[in-house]
Amino acid sequence: MNLLLVGTVIFVIVYLFLNWFAKTSSKAIAQKSRKIILILSLILAVLLAYAGRFLFSLPLLLIFLKGLKIKGLTTFQIFQLWRLIQYLRSTGKFSYGAGAPSANQTISLDESYKILGLKKGCNKEDVLKAANKLQKKIHPDMNRDVNTERLSQLVNEAKDKILKADFN
Repeated sequence: MNLLLVGTVIFVIVYLFLNWFAKTSSKAIAQKSRKIILILSLILAVLLAYAGRFLFSLPLLLIFLKGLKIKGLTTFQIFQLWRLIQYLRSTGKFSYGAGAPSANQTISLDESYKILGLKKGCNKEDVLKAANKLQKKIHPDMNRDVNTERLSQLVNEAKDKILKADFN
């Protein structure tokens, strides 16, 4: 009995869909298809992000990039910043929320170069330029809606560490 009811419901849904499909213009179909695909991808991204999988939560991150309100960053730069935060969190140098580390933890010289995206052997101007470029994007005064104070402190600490170690 239940199988007959389910079959009837499926038949009615398919009939209504095909009837709508036959009467609608291709432009309307394309618009509705885009909306359905976006909604399904959002649902899938939320489900996979809830499962805690990095690769499957990346679409959710890319969909909500506009909500980050970090001015002037491209998708690739935000992804690099996200990877940097993950690296710093895994080494215990960056945390947000109640368990934030104290400011007296120092970063190593290699970590400083990774934070600024530089290689050893660069000149002083490159260090200053990279630090200023990052600060323009993540400084708390530029992004009042996003909590970037600790990131800004890390960039300053990395710049100071490189300048003291390699250029003094």
